[in-house]
Formats: sequence, structure tokens, C-alpha cells
Amino acid sequence: MIVPANVDPSGPRSPGAVGASAPRTAGAVADHPGRGVVSFVRRSPRMNLSQHRAMDDLAPRYLIDVPRADMSTSVAPGTRIDLAERFGRRAPLAVEIGSGVGDSLVAMAGARPDMNVLAFEVYAPAIASTMGKLDRAGVRNVRLVAADGTEGLRELVGTAALAELWTLFPDPWPKKRHRKRRLVNQVFAELVADRLEDGGLWRLATDWADYAEQMTEVLGSSPLFANRYPDLPGGWAPRGDRPVTRFERRGMEAGRTIRDLVWARVPR
Repeated sequence: MIVPANVDPSGPRSPGAVGASAPRTAGAVADHPGRGVVSFVRRSPRMNLSQHRAMDDLAPRYLIDVPRADMSTSVAPGTRIDLAERFGRRAPLAVEIGSGVGDSLVAMAGARPDMNVLAFEVYAPAIASTMGKLDRAGVRNVRLVAADGTEGLRELVGTAALAELWTLFPDPWPKKRHRKRRLVNQVFAELVADRLEDGGLWRLATDWADYAEQMTEVLGSSPLFANRYPDLPGGWAPRGDRPVTRFERRGMEAGRTIRDLVWARVPR
């Protein structure tokens, strides 16, 4: 396994699998599948000692390198990776875009031992912290890619290859002039619809009311998705098994309402 070179330094909340989907047959996860040359990772000045140690010691287990385009967090067009080899087994695939410091990722992946979970995150300190949490929790069914999640989903996940997508508290871009930068829009929804298998789930959460409404409008206007909870007030979903993250806690402290959404891919 190769450690990504030139990981971007620490920054704000991430805006957000690789190759064709493996058959849905779960098996034991190998600790160090595909381990090979470990390449240089640019250290962020914001990384503390424990994060440096996690990057050094745990990257061979958890990090997947990908060919880059112009930017260090990009994914070269046409990239293909054998996920079964990287995870050490064939299993249903879940993807998290913008995994941050891993609070949701560790808990949700740990609750789904029969799934392979691929997470995209661009900030080195967050990646290092996530690997430390995964290791301490004994969660072995996760691999991380230091790359933009939209590019990763577009370039690396095959059609109908995805069982679940998690988009939890993506950057809300609260200023009106910046809202065009939000991850969840019609173009991205079409990409997600193509990658999800029939019946596959898109799990979303946000603490910004207008973003929750935008998510609902985008998904509700598409014939490719169906709300899993249409009879609940507002069509909002129960929070499920995701833990309270620091972003969610900040939102609640600011008096914002947390909204969860779960929409399913309509059968082709």
C-alpha cells in the first residue's frame, strides 16, 4: 500500500470507491493488504506528535494512494484500483465523503463489519486523527483516500457499485454568494444515482435549515431517488446510528435544528 504524497495541510470542514464494485460476499479483512512502497507524506505544521505517529505507523494499513491530476488532492481521470485487494476481501461498499476527524466514520464502520468502507478526506491532521481512532477502536474495514470526494466518486467508483453513501454535515457555505459551492446539487445527485446500486442508500445530515431544504429539493425533484421516510414530519429521517459529531454539537449549541435525510436509489 502506498501512502499519498503531498496531502494538503489542515483546513476547514471538508467539502468532500475505488474501481468497479466487488461482489457482495463478505470475508475477513486483512490487516495490511497490498502493502508496498510507502511514499512521502507532506506534514502539516498543525499536526501534533500523536498525529505524526499515526501517519507514520498506520498509513500502511489504512491509506490508499491514487494517481493525481493537477492538484495533490485530485484523482487522475481513468484511475482504477482493485478494492478487493486493498481491503483484503470482497464485500458491499460504503463511501463517506468528507470524513473529517473520523467520529462518524469509526462508529458507523464499526457497526457495519460486513461492509468495506472507503472514506475521502483532504486534510492531513484529520486523516491522521482518524487513523488513530480506527486503530484504537479495532476497526479494520476502513480505507482512506486523501482526495476530493467528488472526484473520487466520479473516477473510481463504478456504476451501481455502491451500497451506501454518507454525506454528513458537508460544508454549508452559509453566505448566499457561496452557495453554488455546496456539494449537494443536481449534478452531484446524478453522479450519486449512477454509482448507487438499486435500493442503495444516500444518508445525509446538516444543521443548516436552508441546506436541508436544498437537499430535499434536489432529491425530491429527481425521479432517481425515493425518500425512505416520507411519512415522518417533513420527510426527515431518524438519526440512525451515527454519533454526535463536533459539527453537530456546535450546531445545536448555536440553536440550529439537525436534519437527517435517507433517500434510496430507485430500481433501474
